[in-house]
Amino acid sequence: MLSNPLIATVLILSLIALGEWLSIISRARVPMLLTAMVGYLVLSWTGIFHTDLLEISQFAALGAILIGPAIVHMGTMIPLSLLKTQYKAVIIALGGVLFSGILILIIVPLIFDYPTAVAGVGPISGGIIALLVTTEKLKEIGLTSIVIIPALVVAFQGVAGMPLAMHFMKKYSGVMQRQIDDGTFVSMTGKSFTEEEVEEKVAPKKKSPLRSSAVLKLFFVFAGAGIGVMLGTVTPIHYTLWCLIIGIIGLKLGVFESSELERANSFTITMIGIIFVVIGSMAGVTPGQVLENLPAILTILVIGTIGISIGGYLTAKLVKWHPYKGMPVALTALFGFPGDYILCEEVSRSCARNEKEEKLIFNELLAPMIIGGFTTVTVASVVIAGILINTL
Repeated sequence: MLSNPLIATVLILSLIALGEWLSIISRARVPMLLTAMVGYLVLSWTGIFHTDLLEISQFAALGAILIGPAIVHMGTMIPLSLLKTQYKAVIIALGGVLFSGILILIIVPLIFDYPTAVAGVGPISGGIIALLVTTEKLKEIGLTSIVIIPALVVAFQGVAGMPLAMHFMKKYSGVMQRQIDDGTFVSMTGKSFTEEEVEEKVAPKKKSPLRSSAVLKLFFVFAGAGIGVMLGTVTPIHYTLWCLIIGIIGLKLGVFESSELERANSFTITMIGIIFVVIGSMAGVTPGQVLENLPAILTILVIGTIGISIGGYLTAKLVKWHPYKGMPVALTALFGFPGDYILCEEVSRSCARNEKEEKLIFNELLAPMIIGGFTTVTVASVVIAGILINTL
C-alpha cells in the first residue's frame, strides 16, 4: 500500500498540514517548514516512513520543476521601483555572512581544525551550490572524513535559522503596528498607511479574456522560467537569479501581473511541491552520521548563527534599518527560498489585526527577505566557498 504514489504523497503532505496547523494555533511560534522537516527525519529514523517514501511519491520531482516558475512569481511581487531600495538588504545579508565566516574561521580551528572550519563556512553562508563546491573539493584533496559536515550543516541550518528569524520578524511586525497606530508608519515604497488604503480602494479595470485566462498566465510564467534555466546554462549566473530578474522585468513590461501564480490559481500547489524538495534534503541523513559529527556541526551552527545575527544587527544599524527588520534578512543565509517566503506569510498572518494590515506586513517583509536570500544563498555563499576551499 505504501508503494502507491498517492498514499506516499498523502503521508508526507500530512506532515506539512500538521506544520501548518501548529503554525496557526501557535501564532507562528512553530514554523511550518521546521515541523515538516524534523517530522520527516524522525519518522524516517524510526522506520515509520520508508527511506524512499519521497521517491515513491514522485511529488518531489514535480517540485524540482516548479522552483523556476515559483521564483519568477516572486519577481512579479517586487516592483522595479521597490527593488531600487533593496541595496540595504544586500549590504545586511553580506554583512551577516562575512561576520559569521570570520567568527567560524577564528574559533572553530581552535577546537577542531582549519579544514573543519572551511567545510562549514560556505554551506552555512548559503545552501546547496556552496555544499556541492565544498564537497567536491574535499573529495578531490582526500578529506573524505569531513565531507559529511557540510551536508549536515545544510540539512540542519534551517532548524536553527527559521525560529530565530521568525522571532525577529514578529518583533518588527509589532514595531510596524505601533507606528501605524500613532500615524508615523511609512512603507518602503514611501507611502503612509492612509495612502496605501486609498490606493487599494481604486477599482480594477475589466480585463480581456486573454489577459484573465489562468492557463495563459501559467504558460507565461513557465516560459519565463524556461528562459531563466537556459540563461543559467550559458552564463555564470545561476538560473534562479535569472528567473527572479525575468519576473521583475516582466512585471515592469506588463508581461506578468503582480503575484502571477496566485492569479493563475496555482501558487499553493507550487509551494507544496517545492516543500517536498526541501524535505528531501533531510532524506540521506542517518543517526550515526549525526552522532559522529555532532560536536563539529553544533559548534559551526551555533557560532555561525550568532555571527550572522550580530553581523545583521551591525549592518542594519549602519544602513539605518531597524535591527528587527535587518537581522532576519541576514538569517536568510540559513534557509533561503522557500523558507523566506513562507516565514513572511506565517508572520503576517499571525501578527496582523485585519486583512489590510496582513497585506501591509507581508509586503514590507517580503522584498528584503527574498533579496537577502538570493544574495546569501545564490551568490555570496558560492563565492565564499569557492575562495576558502582553495586555501586547503
